[in-house]
Amino acid sequence: MTEDEIISIGDVVRFQAQEQPEQVVFTFQGDEMTYARLDAGSNQAAQALASKGVGKGDRIAYMGKNSHLYFEIMVGAAKLGAVMVPVNWRLAPPEVAYILNDCQAKLLFIGPGFVDLVRKIEKDLDHVELILGSEQPEGEFAGYPAWRDGFDAVDPMVQCAEDDDALQLYTSGTTGHPKGAIMTSGSIFSSRSSETKEEDLMDWQKPIPGEITLLAMPCFHISGTGTGLTVMFAGGSAIVLPEYDPTQALELIEQYNISKIFMVPAAIQILLNHPRASEVDFSDLKYITYGASPIPLELMKRAMDVLGCGFVQMYGMTETSGTIVTLNPEDHDPKGNEKMRSVGTPLPGVEIKIIDPESKETLPPRTIGEIATRSAKNMKGYWNRPEATAETLDKEGWLHTGDAGYLDEDDYLYIQDRLKDMIISGGENVYPAEVENAIYANPKVADVAVIGVPDEKWGEAVKACVVVKEGQEVTEADVIADARERIAGYKCPKSVDFIEALPRNPSGKILRKDLRAPYWEGKDRAVN
Repeated sequence: MTEDEIISIGDVVRFQAQEQPEQVVFTFQGDEMTYARLDAGSNQAAQALASKGVGKGDRIAYMGKNSHLYFEIMVGAAKLGAVMVPVNWRLAPPEVAYILNDCQAKLLFIGPGFVDLVRKIEKDLDHVELILGSEQPEGEFAGYPAWRDGFDAVDPMVQCAEDDDALQLYTSGTTGHPKGAIMTSGSIFSSRSSETKEEDLMDWQKPIPGEITLLAMPCFHISGTGTGLTVMFAGGSAIVLPEYDPTQALELIEQYNISKIFMVPAAIQILLNHPRASEVDFSDLKYITYGASPIPLELMKRAMDVLGCGFVQMYGMTETSGTIVTLNPEDHDPKGNEKMRSVGTPLPGVEIKIIDPESKETLPPRTIGEIATRSAKNMKGYWNRPEATAETLDKEGWLHTGDAGYLDEDDYLYIQDRLKDMIISGGENVYPAEVENAIYANPKVADVAVIGVPDEKWGEAVKACVVVKEGQEVTEADVIADARERIAGYKCPKSVDFIEALPRNPSGKILRKDLRAPYWEGKDRAVN
């Protein structure tokens, strides 16, 4: 196989195992997985999955913290043309059950520590035929490694195409239920395809001989899975952290001479606040890539001073298979400048335009409107949601992001607000509708609206504005605890305001901007 023949996730591993079989691709808690081992293990995984009737287009699910075996299972599925669905392990049991039923997963792999959650929902799962512990037996559920080892390492060689479904990630929903965004191999690897010329790559994109990436962000996000896939495509190596932990991150940076890390701004702040941050040698660290929310200038100054590496801000979303716009190291000025308020310029092959939300006309530079993007990186659509897909992806291939912003004369993109009321807290997307549905289930609540307010640590925090039913009494702690039974902890409000009535327009729509306004007064943009 030649590099030009790579068209799928399975092909990436086949090629690297052929070219550099003994190169370590993933190191997890001291266990080193070479490309040859990943290739053989994924072949066994493919045969094992096929024995359970998993074939092209079928979904399998993984709910656990990061592990090298997650990628082995994903590649095994890819070699059958099947699709991996990583599930956010921070979700509440009803949310997990919804996703597993929605994607119609045939098999579920669970990491250590999640057997109790699965027991709560097992009877509610409509399609799951087999549950396995991903690293070891979990309670009554057998372990994946022993199951895998009962099969020969024979590549099934299923024919796959670039536009076949490859990965399905769930995003928070505007109406209360998450949607499964479908990515293809073509969308995932488009920015690093054989058509991409070396001279088109920026310095931070070019592989560094011997470079090691720290994979610290969760694989249920495109930032985590995307990092692992990018490492494989580049023929590189990654140290996999089960979850972000600043103490472990600092130890691994020293031990393995880490070159690259992706982190959300909140994670950078936590790292810098660690007592050992001033003692660690960061001289081998070349680039920190960051995204999901803006970074305060003071935090960036401190990070540049302590870490001494190049910084790359990334803008993208699950629906764009990750990054589409970058603010490159040369634009990061510790003194601050206008460009640092932007998220950068589009990657090669990515089109960005600003449109009027009503007329859909393209707007001139420095005019705020909805950000739309068109490229090979756009998702295929939402799983079994043709109407939601049509609302997001128009007939000309433009994806409407729901973010409000503008382009300057040099094509730098500036994010100003969100059109879809989404809250980003610590890099996690939270839609008010999900939280409102959970709070409204409390019989003492008459009405509720959820907004995002500035938060120094997490960027934004979830706040609930609650109207209590006449004659009832409920406390802030009651509202939060009740919501926690239905939705993930990070989605629950951090504070509650009790008010007499919600502001609404004549048609009855809640005026969230009016509720948000006092908290964002004096800020130059309504996102944080």
